[in-house]
Amino acid sequence: MRKLLEFLYEKRHWFVFIICEVLAFTLLYRYNAYQRNIFLGSAHTAFGYISSVSGTVMSYLGLREENRLLFERNGLLELEILDLERQLEALEADRLSYEGVMPDETAERYPFITARVINNSVIRLSNYLTLDKGARDGIRPDMGVVSTRGVVGIVSAVEEHFSVVIPLLNPKSKLSCKLKSGDYYGSLSWDGRDAQYAYLEELPNHVEFRKGDTIVTSGFSAIFPPGIRVGTVVEMDNSRAHNFYSLRVKLATDFQRLKSVRVIGNDFRQEQLAVEREARKND
Repeated sequence: MRKLLEFLYEKRHWFVFIICEVLAFTLLYRYNAYQRNIFLGSAHTAFGYISSVSGTVMSYLGLREENRLLFERNGLLELEILDLERQLEALEADRLSYEGVMPDETAERYPFITARVINNSVIRLSNYLTLDKGARDGIRPDMGVVSTRGVVGIVSAVEEHFSVVIPLLNPKSKLSCKLKSGDYYGSLSWDGRDAQYAYLEELPNHVEFRKGDTIVTSGFSAIFPPGIRVGTVVEMDNSRAHNFYSLRVKLATDFQRLKSVRVIGNDFRQEQLAVEREARKND
């Protein structure tokens, strides 16, 4: 307490000066209208400036939260756009014309499921396609797959929401085909080289053909109905021909631009397989 009193006594002239200044400003403010207006105007200006600076600082500090909310909203909008694009592609795939790929009576008899290609390879030795439809949509293994131009391949593996297709561009693929203009058939396979060409082999060497002849499915399986376009004859490959013809075929399907396909069903497939198994029991 003593030190406080000593401090106040030592600084008494400063306290007297402050008191006098406050008293002088109070008298000046109360009894002089001009000075009072100037003081009020200056106070308002200073308060406005402080408020502006404070608002700017608070806005800047709030940008982080606003940016986070905008980022989340943009993410939701992008997901909505992707979903709408998928729906639009599905609608467009349903409207795609398959005229000329298969006979009209075949298209009417065999039901189909439209699917979108979500993964595709064409440069590997063993290529595969992934579709965005699976068992939940009615797809089963060993169903045929076609594009708007021709045969694509055969469904190999199926999960609930996805399925994998072995395309013609895979050495495992062996497709029974024939010349559209004749009844002789052979086996179409890919040699692992050019994604545009495959080879139709095992055709009898007396079969007549011309460059540009259409190759279609023979129908000698429970997978593809007869008459579905596969490709066109380019030339005969003499290096592969022995007792049978080996025709180089330009594939109708452009696998590098493949987006939408149809998976073909066969309501009579199980019945056909069952009767064929029954017949083999007598061998």
